[in-house]
Amino acid sequence: MEPEEGWNVDNLMGMMEDSEDAVGGPTTKEIFDKPIFDVKEMPGVTAPLGFWDPAGFSAGASEEKIRFYREVELKHGRVGMLAAVGFLVGEQFHPLWGGNIDVPSYIAFQETPLQSFWPAVVLAIAVAEVFSVFSFQNPAGNELWTIRADHVPGDFGFDPLGLKPTKAGELLAMQNAELNNGRLGMIAAAGMIAQETFVTHSKLF
Repeated sequence: MEPEEGWNVDNLMGMMEDSEDAVGGPTTKEIFDKPIFDVKEMPGVTAPLGFWDPAGFSAGASEEKIRFYREVELKHGRVGMLAAVGFLVGEQFHPLWGGNIDVPSYIAFQETPLQSFWPAVVLAIAVAEVFSVFSFQNPAGNELWTIRADHVPGDFGFDPLGLKPTKAGELLAMQNAELNNGRLGMIAAAGMIAQETFVTHSKLF
C-alpha cells in the first residue's frame, strides 16, 4: 500500500525510524551482519560518572583504536591492582632473603639481589607482550596502534580457574568490576608511590 506522501526518501527514513522505535531502538545489525559499535555501550561505563572521557580520546577514534585504548587500560589496571596489594602486603610481610628487607616498598628492590636480574624480568615481560602483538591490525594500510575488531580487549585466553562467566549479564558485571577496581588500583598505586617517594620517605604503616 503506497503512503499518502508517496515513496520519497524522507518518508522512507521516517518509516524506518518508526519501525526501529517499535522494536525498542536501532537494530544491532548492519548490511554485512556486523554489530553496531558504540563506545558508550562498552563495559566500564557505570554510575556515578557514566561515560567519562574528558580528554576526548574517543572523539573521532575508530573502533579498532578504541579497542586498543581499552586493552591498554586493562593491562595498566591489572598491574595497578597488583602494585597496590604488593605495596601493602610487602611492607608488612617480607619473609624472603632472611626477612631483613624491612624498608619502604619504593626502594625495596634496591635491597635485594633482584636488582641484578632486571634484564631477566624485562625479558619475561617481553615474552608476554609479544603474544599481544597478534591481536593488532597489520600496520601496512591500516591506522597504527589499532586492534582487530574480532579481538576482545584484555582476553588473552588465560583463565586457569575458569572464573569467566558464560552468561552475558554476569560477564558484563565482572568486566565492570575489573575495570573499576583496575582504575582504583592505578590511582592507589600512584598515590602510594608519590607519598613514599616525595612526602614521607617511609612505609605506609
